Order: sequence, then C-alpha cells, then structure tokens
Amino acid sequence: MRRMDASSNDFAVRLSAVAAETEALLDKLLAGKPAGNEVTRPPRLLEAMRYAALGGGKRVRPFLLVECASLFGASRAGALLAGCALECVHCYSLVHDDLPAMDNDDLRRGRATAHKAFDEATAILAGDGLLTFAFDLMAREEVHADASVRADLVLELARAAGIGGMAGGQMLDLAAEGRFAGAKPLGESDIVTLQAMKTGALLRFACRAGAILGQADARTMSNVDRYGAAVGQAFQIADDLLDVEGDAATIGKAAGKDAAAGKATLVSALGVKGARAKLKALIADAEAALVSFGAKADILRATARFIAERRN
Repeated sequence: MRRMDASSNDFAVRLSAVAAETEALLDKLLAGKPAGNEVTRPPRLLEAMRYAALGGGKRVRPFLLVECASLFGASRAGALLAGCALECVHCYSLVHDDLPAMDNDDLRRGRATAHKAFDEATAILAGDGLLTFAFDLMAREEVHADASVRADLVLELARAAGIGGMAGGQMLDLAAEGRFAGAKPLGESDIVTLQAMKTGALLRFACRAGAILGQADARTMSNVDRYGAAVGQAFQIADDLLDVEGDAATIGKAAGKDAAAGKATLVSALGVKGARAKLKALIADAEAALVSFGAKADILRATARFIAERRN
C-alpha cells in the first residue's frame, strides 16, 4: 500500500508544479521565432518537435533536477531551464526508440508516436533537433552565471546521453534481443549495466546536475550520485513490471512488448517476485543516501517511493 503522508501530498503538488512550469517553458522555447543566429525554423520540423516534447509525461527528470538543485539553494529559474534541456534529450530518445528500426511502437503517452503522426524522416529529424537543442539550452547563461558550471553540465549531459550512457545502453538492448550475430543471453549483472546506461544515466544526471548547479562538494555529490543511481535503476525495474502487469489504457503505450521482443530485463531474469524485492532494496538505498540532508530531502524520498509504486 502506498504511504500517504504529508511529504507524499507535498510531493504530488510539487511534481505537478514543475511539470506545468517545464511545459510552459518548453512551449515558449519551441516557438516559431528563430533564436540567436538561426536563420529560420522550418514549420513542419518545429511542429514535430513540439508534438514530441509537449503535452505529456510526468517530467520526472526535470523534477529531480529542480529538487536536487533546491537542496543547495540554486536558482530555480536556472534549474528549470536545465531541466528543459534534459527533457529535450529524453523526448528525442523516445521519438527514436519508437521508430520501426528500433522498438517499432505506434503509441506513446496515449497518442500516436511521432513517426505515425508525421512520417519517419520527420520523426528522425525531430529527434535530432531536440537533442541538439538541448545543448543550446544547457549552454545558455541563464542556466548559471558561472561558465565552468555550464561546461560541467554540458559535459555530463553529453556523456549521460552518449556512447557510455543512453545511446550505448540502447545498443546493448538491441544486442540482447538477438538482432546481431554472436549475441549472447545476458545475466543479472549484464542487465543491470544495460539499464544503468539506457534508462538510469539520464535520471542519475538529473540528480547530479542539481548538485552541480548548487556547486556541491565532492562528498555531498557522492551522496546525490548514489541516490540518482538507485533511483535510475528502480525506475527501469518499475517500468519493466508495468510492461508485464499493466495495460495500454493505463500506461499510455503498448504493454507486454518486452517479453514478445525477448528483451533482457530484471523481471525476466529474477521473476516478478525477485524484481520487486530488488526494487524495494533500491528504494531503501536511495533513502539511505539522503540521510545527511535530513528533512530537506523529504521530497526526494517521496520521489523514490513514487517511482517504485507508479502505475503509469
């Protein structure tokens, strides 16, 4: 049973607030008027980018970034802009993951995927546009006045999204499906590595980015990083459980596709009961990482519980 207490209620209010602020800011940033030295913004491409980025999602990644930044008294406006950059990377990844050559999905967030709403070429370019736009946003002075802080954020985001992070994890995921010659079945530790890259890297970055904005010391960063790593792994296990136990109407995308595609998950490796035990242990570790922050981190504790208990 979900623990409903003051922090849980406060969490829901704050999650909704960040989601609304992120939506409004993305809407403004993805407007038709060119920015900087842009010559123009092709309307069809812009429309597809807006379709992929607006009107859906709980905005968990920007929320984690904003809440971690608040632990250190960092600017909320800067954290929200950084959160929008991160959300652009996340939304690009969804557009590309849904493509026929990847997961071949028709439904995302309860509506047609980008390549179904537009076409494959436009969807690919929309993903490319969102990815590159993310670094445009993260490099802006409004994120943080200190250029070295912005440089650290850009570097860490690139690594979280790239070959050693999300993109690399997606490649490992495709290999685990047996798409390439010589692919071997994955054990539990291999699956943990895959998921830490494919899903966990951006969630972990969200937490680290908040601490970077707050210019946290190394010891404090270590605690935030531990929390982010645990939450990132927990998110993927919860997602895998939803794929087994959920339905399309509830989760907003096709259910049961992981097993049909032969994807390597901790549910397939450990069974539902084992995966739930692993999830419980990860949430305990996430909460333990926050001990030094005291009551200031109650919202982050509630976030970890929400991730473990979510139903969509």
